Amino acid sequence: MKGKLKPLGLLSLGAVAGVLISLGLTAVAQREPRAALPLEELRQFSDVFGAIKANYVEPVEDRKLITGAIDGMLSGLDPHSAYLDAEAFKELQVGTQGEFGGLGIEVGTEDGFVKVVSPIEDTPAARAGVKAGDLIVRIDDKPTKGMSLNDAVKMMRGKPKTPITLTISRKGEPQPIVLQIIRDVIKVQSVRSKVLEPGIGYVRITQFQEHTVENLVKHLEGLAKQNALNSIVLDLRNDPGGLLHGAVGVSAAFLPPKATVVTTDGRTEDARRKYIASPEDYLRGTRDDVLRRLPAAAKTAPMVVLVNAGSASASEIVAGALQDHKRAVLLGTQTFGKGSVQSILPLSNTTAIKLTTARYYTPNGRSIQAKGITPDYLVEETPEGDLSAFRLREVDLNRHLTNDKDQEGKPTAPKPTDATQPPKDRKPIEFGSADDYQLKQALNFLKGQPVVIAKAKDESLPGSPDAKASDSK
Repeated sequence: MKGKLKPLGLLSLGAVAGVLISLGLTAVAQREPRAALPLEELRQFSDVFGAIKANYVEPVEDRKLITGAIDGMLSGLDPHSAYLDAEAFKELQVGTQGEFGGLGIEVGTEDGFVKVVSPIEDTPAARAGVKAGDLIVRIDDKPTKGMSLNDAVKMMRGKPKTPITLTISRKGEPQPIVLQIIRDVIKVQSVRSKVLEPGIGYVRITQFQEHTVENLVKHLEGLAKQNALNSIVLDLRNDPGGLLHGAVGVSAAFLPPKATVVTTDGRTEDARRKYIASPEDYLRGTRDDVLRRLPAAAKTAPMVVLVNAGSASASEIVAGALQDHKRAVLLGTQTFGKGSVQSILPLSNTTAIKLTTARYYTPNGRSIQAKGITPDYLVEETPEGDLSAFRLREVDLNRHLTNDKDQEGKPTAPKPTDATQPPKDRKPIEFGSADDYQLKQALNFLKGQPVVIAKAKDESLPGSPDAKASDSK
C-alpha cells in the first residue's frame, strides 16, 4: 500500500461530494511514520470477514467486502471523506473541467438519505424545481435509505437526454414530490458578467474550476472596455466551492501582491502552509500569469461581495480574504461553513480515497468550520425573508468537524423572525436579475444609499444588525 498511496495534484475544497463534483486534488508529501498496526482490532476484522464469507446467506466476493470496509472507514470520519471507485474517481477529474452528463445538483447525506445541498442554476435539476434541503428518498424505483453517496451519484449521472425520476421529501410538504427530469450535458460556465448600471460591473462565479481565473480576467477586461469598473459586484451566492488555486487566483485578482489569502493547518508538514496572492500559489503548470492582463480598476474599485448559505468552501476563502483585508464589503446571509481541506490519495491508477487532511483559516486567523462567515450587511433574499426557511449548512451535516477556535461550533447565522417567512408560491430568485433584492441592496451601498438589513430573531448573536435602513457609508 505504501508504494501505491501517492498524491495526485491539487487541494480539494468542494462543499460536499455531489452530482456536480466541486473538488480538487492535492499534492501530499511525506506522511507521518506509520504507527504499529492494531493487531487485536485486525484480528476482529479478520474474524468478521471470515464469518461473513462462511455464513452469509449468499456468496460474497472478497473485493466487495474489502471495498465496503474501506468505504465505511472513510464515511464514518466526516461528511467529506469518501472512497472513490474507478467511476467516481474518473468523474471527479472530469467534474473539475466543468462538463459532464447528469442533473446538476450538489448532494450530501442525512439520516441515511441523499440530501440536496444546492441545485446548480440553469441545469435540469434547477429547472425541474429541485431545492436546497430536499431529501431524495427514491431514484427511479430504488429507495435511497442506506444507499451510499457514491451509488446515488452514479445513478443520477448518465447519458444526456435519458430520463430519471426523483421522489423528494420537502419540509412543509405533506406528500412526497415526484419529479421527472431529463439528464443533460452539464456545462458549468463558472464566470459570467454584465453591466448593471453605467460604471458598475457585475461578475458571478458559480464554481471554481481549472480555468476560472483566466475566465475572470477576460470578463473584467470586457467590463473595463465598457467603462463598467468604477464599482464591482462579485456574486458568490450558491457557489459550492472547487479548486483551491482558483480561489487563491480570484482573491489575488482583487488584492495587493503577496497578500495572504488563506492558511491551512493539519497533522502533516505539507498541510501546514500559507497561500498568498502570488503566481506560484494560483498558477498551475507553466502557464503565463493571466492576472498581468487585469484592468487596474480591479485592485481599487469599490466592491461588494454577495454571499448566502450556498456559498461554501473555496467561495468562503475568497469572501473571507476580501473581508479580512477590507477590500470588499460582504452582503447577504451567513455562508455554508466548510472550513476543511480534502486530499485525493490514489490507491491505484483507477481508485482513490478523498480524505480530510487540514482545516483552513482566513488571513486574520478565523476558522469558519461549522460556523460560516457573517456578512457585513445581513440582507435576506426578499424583503419578507429567505424563500426557504431551512438552509442546509455544514453544522447540519452528521459527523461534521468542530470549529477548533470555537469548540461549540455553533453557527452565527441570524434566524429570520416567524413574521418574515415569505409565501410558498414565490418563484426562485434569478441571481443578477432586476428582481434580485440582495443585488439591489448592493447597488444601494455602492451608490451611497441606505441598505435595508434584516432583523435577527436572536439579537444577542454576533454580527446581527437591527432591522432598519442603514446608511451604507
